[in-house]
Amino acid sequence: MIKVNELFNKELKIINMGLESFYTDLKEQNIKAIHVDWKPVAGGNKKLSSLLSKLK
Repeated sequence: MIKVNELFNKELKIINMGLESFYTDLKEQNIKAIHVDWKPVAGGNKKLSSLLSKLK
């Protein structure tokens, strides 16, 4: 198990799944990161998402 303080001595590996501005801020600080353009299925509508899952 890694102790919390050990994390500060390791290179950051960042995957941003959300606001692109957060990713942009990281890149401006020369921090390696990738951005995933992700949105919840059916815009987060649980009923529509459930119906879509049955289409398989």
